[in-house]
Amino acid sequence: MKIQVLGTGCPRCKQLLANVQQAVAGIGGVEIEKIEDIKEIMKFRVLATPALAVDGVVKAAGRMLSPDDIRKLIGS
Repeated sequence: MKIQVLGTGCPRCKQLLANVQQAVAGIGGVEIEKIEDIKEIMKFRVLATPALAVDGVVKAAGRMLSPDDIRKLIGS
């Protein structure tokens, strides 16, 4: 599973990345990628950041997800 955090580096984007890392701690086979390049973010067609994509599919945009929210999204 590949989880992508989309954001340009703002504090909220950094917090979402930390929440993802906390949510998947101890889960094997998870790759986390932080995408900060605006051109790459635009490929996901998100209008607001931070955003979270799982295996290339945007699951949330423009809102902060807690570690529990993230676990629910990824089915863990």
